[in-house]
Amino acid sequence: MISRLLNLPAFSGLARDALSRMEPETAHRTTINALSMGLAPKGAPDPAALATSLCGLSLSNPLGMAAGFDKDAQVPEALGRIGFGFVEVGTLTPRAQTGNPRPRVFRIPEAGGVINRLGFNNQGHAAAMARLAGRRDGTVLGVNIGANKDSADFVADYVQGVVAFSPLADYLTANISSPNTPGLRDLQTDAALERLLGALVETRAAQPRQVPILLKIAPDLEEAQMDAIARVVAQSGIDGLIVSNTTLSRDTVAGLAGSEEAGGLSGRPLFALSTQRLAQMRQRLGPDFPIVGVGGIDSAQTALAKIEAGANVIQLYSGLTYKGLGLVGEIKAGLARAVADRGAGSLAELTGIGSADWAEGRARA
Repeated sequence: MISRLLNLPAFSGLARDALSRMEPETAHRTTINALSMGLAPKGAPDPAALATSLCGLSLSNPLGMAAGFDKDAQVPEALGRIGFGFVEVGTLTPRAQTGNPRPRVFRIPEAGGVINRLGFNNQGHAAAMARLAGRRDGTVLGVNIGANKDSADFVADYVQGVVAFSPLADYLTANISSPNTPGLRDLQTDAALERLLGALVETRAAQPRQVPILLKIAPDLEEAQMDAIARVVAQSGIDGLIVSNTTLSRDTVAGLAGSEEAGGLSGRPLFALSTQRLAQMRQRLGPDFPIVGVGGIDSAQTALAKIEAGANVIQLYSGLTYKGLGLVGEIKAGLARAVADRGAGSLAELTGIGSADWAEGRARA
């Protein structure tokens, strides 16, 4: 029955309704299985105005699938066919781990939000490496790397990720901002971040194939913390920043059913905070440093706001929970219209034009 619901046109209203009635992780597994069987809509060709680049990688459009959806690198090609300009798989840890006890994903439909405390559940490096070996479809692929919960040395786990996936990925992301691995966010502090990024850059230099390295940070940062991160990042030799991961704040969902659950909050309630942090990091790092904007994108309007706040490219995931894969085409069409309406030659010309207002909290999508 589900395979028929997910047949083309896939993830239509009927399919979305069926998935929304399932327990969240069951719905997610059903979606991954459907995509792995080829039950995915093929996206339309991308308008030339959406062509852009990230860290030297050519993209046909700036919309990427964020890490967390395809944790084990099972369907990157299917996601590329749907129309994503790039796909980030993971988070992957050296050893397989089951993550936290279920239930661990909770929808907050009144707010368009999701809380998760998954805990880097994945099958480990070896399983993903086997799947990615010999890929030829051309999808621009990022691999998001992390550390095992019980690791004696988190930095050593990230180094293993660079060694494992440099031959297979187009870029790597060091995820140090998940709130669901105890102690992980401590890597965002000055000395720890310097050690981590230094180790990653040094390890990359020793690889036969050297790919860009990005850092994914949390939105729950104070001004002094952002100052320190910007300073370390600018001096480190890494290539880009992803802003941001989920938040521990519940201000935007206070009182709603499920809001008391522990974990990171994503989706629409994260949008304003993550976009302000994006703009603030753009202000600190200058106009040329590559930044990926993620958090709360669920429309062409919010996607454009991320670009204007300072993102070179954007990612989404939680918005698909409520709006389905049709959202991919809607966002790209809306961004192409924005380029035309503003008389710009490309979307890249709109990057950062509203950064100052977003940084000061004066802008809203």
